[in-house]
Amino acid sequence: MMAQDDDVLIRIRGLAKSYQRGEQIIPVLEGVDLDVKRAEFIALMGPSGSGKSTLLNLIAGIDKPTSGVIEIGGVNIATLSEAELADWRAANVGFIFQFYNLMPVLTAFENVELPLLLTRLSRAERKSHVEAALGMVSLTDRMDHYPNELSGGQQQRVAIARALVTDPALIVADEPTGDLDRTTAGEVLDLLEELHTDLGKTIVMVTHDPKAAARAKRQIQLEKGLLVPDTSPPDSAH
Repeated sequence: MMAQDDDVLIRIRGLAKSYQRGEQIIPVLEGVDLDVKRAEFIALMGPSGSGKSTLLNLIAGIDKPTSGVIEIGGVNIATLSEAELADWRAANVGFIFQFYNLMPVLTAFENVELPLLLTRLSRAERKSHVEAALGMVSLTDRMDHYPNELSGGQQQRVAIARALVTDPALIVADEPTGDLDRTTAGEVLDLLEELHTDLGKTIVMVTHDPKAAARAKRQIQLEKGLLVPDTSPPDSAH
């Protein structure tokens, strides 16, 4: 266990990830070191194949590293079993994806409720949590609608409500505006900024879009599996 700095939520040291294709070993990340403070909003950027989505998936506990340490809230998730990792994800991480990942046969309410079905909350408590989350994204009046009855922007807001409903410390967003027009993308980014500013959520966002990345308080570049030295102005990290 490493010495703790209470201001740091994510501490990554010597992180490496490789995949095996036949007999060939393909390195994706090599020796990544990164600290992310609590309530920080960061954007991971880089060309296709740079490793940014892989890094996001490792931080979110969706994938496991080949070597290195990913300590989040004092827990080195790289050492957890698959079952422990699943429990950790359910309690600590909210996910927002480019294509929403909503269940088409479920209403907005039921989609947002899904993560709560893994908890011990009563039906009444789940209802209260879901309504509060949908209220945060201004979709209370659409809770009985199915995804195909909602616009792309509304579907992404349902996905954001689903990410929020368990009150996770960490929100990971993989190209959250990639499938939206510019105006709707701006509304979704406004919402992410509010989650960061008003609710103190730590947000790690992968994006190709410089305008989306500009909303983050810090931009981190990856190239060929390595972090590019931070060139942000000093005031942009605060």
